[in-house]
Amino acid sequence: MPNRARTRHHPHDDAPDTQVAFRRLGALPPGERRDRVRDEIVEAWLPMADRIAGRYRGRGESTEDLRQVAALGLVKAVDRYDPARGHAFESYAVPTITGEIKRHFRDHMWTLHVPRRLQNLRTQVQTAVQELTQAAPGRQPTVAELAEHADLSEADVREGLQALDGCAALSLDAEVTGSEDGYSLSDTLGEPDPAVEAVVDREAVKPELAELPQREQRILYLRFFGDMTQNRIAEELGISQMQVSRVISRCCHRVRDQVLRDVA
Repeated sequence: MPNRARTRHHPHDDAPDTQVAFRRLGALPPGERRDRVRDEIVEAWLPMADRIAGRYRGRGESTEDLRQVAALGLVKAVDRYDPARGHAFESYAVPTITGEIKRHFRDHMWTLHVPRRLQNLRTQVQTAVQELTQAAPGRQPTVAELAEHADLSEADVREGLQALDGCAALSLDAEVTGSEDGYSLSDTLGEPDPAVEAVVDREAVKPELAELPQREQRILYLRFFGDMTQNRIAEELGISQMQVSRVISRCCHRVRDQVLRDVA
């Protein structure tokens, strides 16, 4: 049975010496023995993967999920690492694991797709907010303080602050900030304007209405735009209600027939 990967003194307690194990891994053919060596290497480096995952706590993802993503990045690093290149595994594994975590945030944590620049700004500003808040509890850092701490412009900081809540979309049932009586986002949405459907019809009949005699135009206007009854129109114009009815009927048929002919 192969020996477990040995460890040696290192500036980081989670950086074991696995060079020998990697050479054995590269020399073994696919099979059970190779899988065991691979698993031993992964197990030896898991503490470092957990440490890297810990850097991203408090950003909207659970610690356990971050650890799993980091472990996935570690497995990819183990499978792709080539000790023959002469580089220490740590220098290859750290960016691989970090990249896997950042990719997870980019692909799974944002409801809306935003430019990577804005995602990075959000991360920088969020880190600056956390660090300055810890240094001066009970006070929110100003934009100028955040800009100086994160080495960003104040405009970039404002963009990053706006993006802090950009990972997830609010429900339409969410109450509007500062509102009373449960006023929600859905209450701010407009409704379809029923007049929109009539726009085409109105534009189609305009030229035909303009061709009618002035008295007929006035009768139609009072009926359909002035919302007057036929009796009131008759009283205003000094004619009978029957005459008003006949004018309306005749004009409507004439305009409709002309519009249909123009369409055909």
